[in-house]
Amino acid sequence: MADQISYKEAGVDIQAAAQLVGDIGELRARTEKKRKLFGAFGLFAAGFDLSAYSEPVIFTGCDGVGTKLELLLEHDLLETAGKDLVAMSVNDILTTGAAPIMFLDYIGVGKLDKEKISRVITGVVDWCEACDCVLAGGETAEMPGLVADGMIELSGFGVGAAEKADVVDPGTVSEGDVLIGYPSDGIHANGWSLVRKVMASFPDEFSADDVISMLAPTRLYHDVVQGLRDGGVKPRAMAHITGGGLPENLERVLGGRGADLQVPRWELGAVQKMLAHVDEEEAFSTFNMGVGWVVIVAKQDVESAMGVIPGALRLGEVGAGNLRVRTV
Repeated sequence: MADQISYKEAGVDIQAAAQLVGDIGELRARTEKKRKLFGAFGLFAAGFDLSAYSEPVIFTGCDGVGTKLELLLEHDLLETAGKDLVAMSVNDILTTGAAPIMFLDYIGVGKLDKEKISRVITGVVDWCEACDCVLAGGETAEMPGLVADGMIELSGFGVGAAEKADVVDPGTVSEGDVLIGYPSDGIHANGWSLVRKVMASFPDEFSADDVISMLAPTRLYHDVVQGLRDGGVKPRAMAHITGGGLPENLERVLGGRGADLQVPRWELGAVQKMLAHVDEEEAFSTFNMGVGWVVIVAKQDVESAMGVIPGALRLGEVGAGNLRVRTV
């Protein structure tokens, strides 16, 4: 008989993976409070009962953590990676007026490290629990030779639902409407290829503390959306400010209209050290520049929208012409 090789000898430990699934099952149970799966966790697919909705509309989103992940691994901020993963998808879903109901993750590793993966999942659970979103399942793939040792691949997939009447319609945006900005907690999870390039080009300017000061988790904006809803405000449009910055993300919802937006100087840890090496136009087209979420509302709703959370900013009004964004 020819020499036989086991799957474990090939670099994949099925038993360890099965144990990890059990550990994750206990952890993710924290996310089933206000919302529950339809059926048991751990089957081949997850379900959610939509019978409480009269006219449900489903929204989906997927995203990753991008090259920020390299620095999160370097500085041992694995929980932050899990939070970023959730927020990047959930925030996109929130822009539609939908509530996030389920989230799934994909984790690819070269060699299974239960402690590291559990820490990533802890971050996922923290942010899912914060916005009443059920961690419905996911996939952990051990891929020796394909994923480098010490590296992790991450993808996240969110599912949301809304009543048809509650769906935000950017087609209602009109001249005279007001753009309200809500603060970011940091650079969030886009633009890090440029950040890393700057730090590599000027290594003596950035300490470990400087880097960590910019690595805060992506903020969830469910509290803003809920606050608007509680205040009886239906936004004309909402935008999650990610790659492309304020210009590109707002152009999606302005429908060819313009605005002259004034954004305060972004004071965050070492961010100004980094921005000193980036052209302002490039910066606004890459980073959120301190504004991670923008809501467009009718003038009569401005006061309510400004009072939703501390730090809200009146950025400008919708008008004719081009979109212009500048620091004041």
